[in-house]
Amino acid sequence: MSQRIVISGTSRGLGLEFTRRYLERGETVFALARNPNDSEGLQALAKQHRERLTLIACDVTDDDAVAQAASQIQKAVPAIDLLLNNAGVGSGASRSFLEADLDDVIGVLQVNLFGPWRLSRALVGTVQAGESPRIVQISSLMGSMTDNGSGGSWSYRISKTALNMFNRNLGHELEGVTVAALHPGWVQTDMGGSSAPLTIEESVAAMVETIDGLSAEHTGRFFDRHGEALPY
Repeated sequence: MSQRIVISGTSRGLGLEFTRRYLERGETVFALARNPNDSEGLQALAKQHRERLTLIACDVTDDDAVAQAASQIQKAVPAIDLLLNNAGVGSGASRSFLEADLDDVIGVLQVNLFGPWRLSRALVGTVQAGESPRIVQISSLMGSMTDNGSGGSWSYRISKTALNMFNRNLGHELEGVTVAALHPGWVQTDMGGSSAPLTIEESVAAMVETIDGLSAEHTGRFFDRHGEALPY
């Protein structure tokens, strides 16, 4: 039986590659994006995998949009085996705490923290009904307080630190669901830039292998793309 997988932020980058890779190995995927019709990559995958790919318009900052997406998924399948909270944004120019735009901080938190929170809450019962169910957050080592030796990047760092705490708390609270956060590495995405050492394909291939190996002993923890533990 194929896995039933929900992925957010699929219009490009890591989310699109996760979608492609899971489809190619025969999984059933619900791909969430703000404007899936505008993504050439998603539209191409939809033509190739009509029976196993469902495109859903969903802005993870909008409660109603998340509720509607969850309802559509729940009408299609009785359970989800993997919820992959991938949608995320960076922030503008790094400024000092005196100069930081607090509206920017709040906007980044809406996507990077509250987006996963909304989706996880809307779909938790459906996930709990899955086979070896998992909820995975795509986080960043920039959210690690232990690793922060340079400061800066206020909005992004704070949002990923908060996401890591969300992941930790969720691991304590949910029974029967493996919950983990992953750092994809520095990747050649729109956010990471062309000088990043990792291709999207390399990063996602490693993360898919790590996700496949997650079990109860990993719940609530933070890992790199290869499954090596990282400090919160």
